[in-house]
Order: sequence, then structure tokens, then C-alpha cells
Amino acid sequence: MTALTDQSDYKTVSFSETTITELMIPSYSNFGGKIHGGILLSLMDKVAYVCAAKHAGNYCVTASIDTVDFLQPVEVGELVSLMASVNYVGNTSLVVGIRVISENIKNNSVKHTNTSYFTMVAKDDSNKPAKVPGLILEHREQVRRFIEARRRKEIKQSYVKEVEQIKMPDNYEHCIQMLTGERCLVAG
Repeated sequence: MTALTDQSDYKTVSFSETTITELMIPSYSNFGGKIHGGILLSLMDKVAYVCAAKHAGNYCVTASIDTVDFLQPVEVGELVSLMASVNYVGNTSLVVGIRVISENIKNNSVKHTNTSYFTMVAKDDSNKPAKVPGLILEHREQVRRFIEARRRKEIKQSYVKEVEQIKMPDNYEHCIQMLTGERCLVAG
């Protein structure tokens, strides 16, 4: 951003940074006593929405989620904190980075359980995509996150093109041959 750029349509990353902390209760757990991944995904979606909506000044919807790796289990009784920030903005979309940590308050241990990136799209009152404010990057870490988000976007576009190429060939016999050595049986 140059000195001549109108900054009125830009917001800092810190403007919309959001943290949600929630106690993990028994009803959130699976049969193994660990917190369901779906509970964590729902909380991640919530914090992504709040962060994106604050930046956009509009309603936002989840367009995609880039990988959710469950790095550590979350236990009943732990406090889960989800920290979200806008890492990248396009014209109508935003990439929200989310870091999830879990804290055991009895033994003062903290563990990183998830990192994910949610692409959100801003919507206007007519439910049409709405332009989002630009992003003011205030330090090196924010610059790094912006560039990495842009690179992930480029890789995702390339991946979509590659996925188109893996669709099943029209020749059924060729498909059957491709299954040789795989752990499957074709009935009939």
C-alpha cells in the first residue's frame, strides 16, 4: 500500500482478531471419552464466521476449509481456545486462519490441537457476494501469513484442475484392470 492509497477501505488484522474459549463438557465426547471432531469443527466455523464478519462488515458464509488435522485429542474438562485472524483477502472472500489450543487447568498443560484455514465469502443484503475491505499488514508475521494464504489458493486452483483428470475412464474393463492389486472385490 502506497502513501497515496486511500486507507478508508482497509482494516488491520488486529481489528477482527477473535478468540473463543469454551469448556469441553461430557455431552461433547465420543465413546472413547475424547471430544468429537465435529464439535471442534463447529466451533472453528463459528470463530471463522465472527472474525470474517467483523472484517467484512457483512454476513459471511463458509466457502471451503483447507485441511483440518487433529494433532492431539481434546479431553472432557479442558478449555479449548480458538484464535482466528484474517490472513488474506480477495475481492469478496477472506481466508481466516484458526489455531486451536486445549488447556488442562488442573495440571497447567497446554497443547496445540488444530490449525486450519477457512475461506469465507461476504454477502450483502441481497445475498450477493460483497466486496470486503483490504487488509493492513502490521508486521512480518502477518505478511508471511498473507503470502502463504495466497500460495495455498494457487495450489488449490492447481489441485482442482488435477482432480478433473482423475475421473473414472469410460472404459469399464480398463477400470477393472486398474483395481489389480487393490484391497477390493468387484461383485457381479
